[in-house]
Amino acid sequence: MNAPQQLILNVDDTDAARYARTRILTKAGLHVVEAASGAEALAMAHELKPALILLDVKLPDIHGMEVCARLKADPGTSFIMVLQTSASYIGVADKIRALEGGADNYLFEPIEPAELLANVHALLRLAKVENELREIDRRKDEFLAILAHELRNPLVPMRNAVGILNTRAPEAPEWELRARSTISRHLDHMVRLVDDLLDVSRLSHNKLALQLNRISLSDIVQSALEATRTMMERKRQQLRADIADDDLTVVGDEVRLVQVLMNLLHNAVKFTPEGGNIVLSVGRAGDSVFVSVADNGCGISSERLGDIFGMFAQANGLGKDRQDGLGIGLSLAKSLTELHGGTLTAESLGIGLGSAFKVQLPSAPIVITDTATPEPTQNNKGDSSGVVEGVRILVVDDNVDIADTMKELLELLGHTVEVAYSGNEGIRLARKFIPDAIMLDIGLKDMTGHDLARTLRSDELTRDIFLMACSGFSSDEDKQQAYDAGVDDYLVKPVDIDTLAQLQLKRQPARVNPKD
Repeated sequence: MNAPQQLILNVDDTDAARYARTRILTKAGLHVVEAASGAEALAMAHELKPALILLDVKLPDIHGMEVCARLKADPGTSFIMVLQTSASYIGVADKIRALEGGADNYLFEPIEPAELLANVHALLRLAKVENELREIDRRKDEFLAILAHELRNPLVPMRNAVGILNTRAPEAPEWELRARSTISRHLDHMVRLVDDLLDVSRLSHNKLALQLNRISLSDIVQSALEATRTMMERKRQQLRADIADDDLTVVGDEVRLVQVLMNLLHNAVKFTPEGGNIVLSVGRAGDSVFVSVADNGCGISSERLGDIFGMFAQANGLGKDRQDGLGIGLSLAKSLTELHGGTLTAESLGIGLGSAFKVQLPSAPIVITDTATPEPTQNNKGDSSGVVEGVRILVVDDNVDIADTMKELLELLGHTVEVAYSGNEGIRLARKFIPDAIMLDIGLKDMTGHDLARTLRSDELTRDIFLMACSGFSSDEDKQQAYDAGVDDYLVKPVDIDTLAQLQLKRQPARVNPKD
């Protein structure tokens, strides 16, 4: 018995030919619907999502090969199997053209019923498998998003607690300061692992959007060095930075390019022994700029060099030089570099002889138009001149530890804070307390943070309160949903005290909806 979703769309403008094929298929127990033109076929494909389209090449309005190309180019129909047929285009070149255009198979007329059924059944089996794989992929993405959220939640009160300790007792004994530093360092590592997993998933589905601007290469380098300096100092490694030109610029996403360089530096630190040397070089090569990170660490064997950028790769497999981590940092760095139109290459003379990684990017033209891709809303985290001190804040989070430690952190920053442990309690307190800002979780149990934001925006008492989403969900879609619901800014958990100190927590006139 065929699955109900395995519908076949039979497309042919000749009534007799269409009828004959439908009769063959229905007699074999298959579910068939018909279309007599290319436009009708496209419309029905979007509406019905058939498993297979039996598509004649010669149609009255749109050539069948063009119909196939449009179906395969559209994410909403690209998964549909297409079996093209023709009585006019019967050469090998025609078949090649159809297959290269996206058809899953191509048959010449006249077609024997047995041959037609054999091809249809084969493609339906393939469609069933691909549908199952898409469902597995969807569940994987859903699982990763939930995993990231659930992993971030316990990290939040831990980071908040460290922030509270560092603020309340900065002059603690040396052993305690070391313990705090160890906790903070491993918290940061855990957050990076979660972020890397999600970024890999987004890249594989082309869901990672770049925020493009003209940026200084030296700024990227300095940010990456600042983020990795502590790691190098801990292993007493020596860093030499050779920056040939401070004025080199690229067009790119600063956060993502810093991430690329951080991953390369982390890799160098991990695979270089204590007291080793790391050299970072920046320069120009023709119309490109480059950044290279070289070390005198364990090196890479020649047989491993070819797949070092593969997913979950470790430099030397499971041997003595294997380091902690998921083995996705280099793969992620390469994908992000290529997303910027650049290349990432690796060199090594062999085991024990160090390695070098080189990022090459197109140099920014002297004069460019504004290529910046705007954020879904303005970024309210600015420099210290925009900080608002001593505001009234309501924290809404159903995780008691997160809510309570966030309250204490914000109070240490000079704010007056109330806490609600549910969405409904948040609505009640917002109307009573009338805060300047509300920091709300998205994954509340009694209502979503989106519902809470919409409710607050629809109430005259609370409609102008600054709304700050603070959530473990971190995709662009998650953020856009929150902005659409009415939030003013969006933070991804866990948030450190320095970020909290820089928040703009009062709604600016420019943020009011112009339709109001």
